[in-house]
Amino acid sequence: MSFLRSSQSFLSSKVRTILSDQEFEKLVKQGIDLIPENILKKLENIEICIEDKYLFNKSGSLVLGLYQGIPKIKRWGYGQVLPDKITIFKKSIEKIAKDQKDIKKIIAKTVYHEIAHHFGYSEKEVRKLEKKR
Repeated sequence: MSFLRSSQSFLSSKVRTILSDQEFEKLVKQGIDLIPENILKKLENIEICIEDKYLFNKSGSLVLGLYQGIPKIKRWGYGQVLPDKITIFKKSIEKIAKDQKDIKKIIAKTVYHEIAHHFGYSEKEVRKLEKKR
């Protein structure tokens, strides 16, 4: 699933902060670097991408990140398949962030959240993990 925030009403409000693609990518890399090394070493067959767009879920809430793939706990006889994919939605994050510092914080939380899905954590379980962080 995905890390969700707010609603379509954000589209009508003023955009607060817009970063260049290079600046945003740098912040995503920093978010990845915040993941403990022992966890990063266990990532397998996964690609992290940035999409410069908004995405909404069925209820109209902005989606900040999305995991697509087969969680590690459900893999059996797994091989010769396309990588799992984590997508970070740049415009969605920029829309809800107050400033660049907030963008950095949201990215780090979103990367953590989506990587947890790669390891098989449900939305409810990820939310519990986030509270402990």
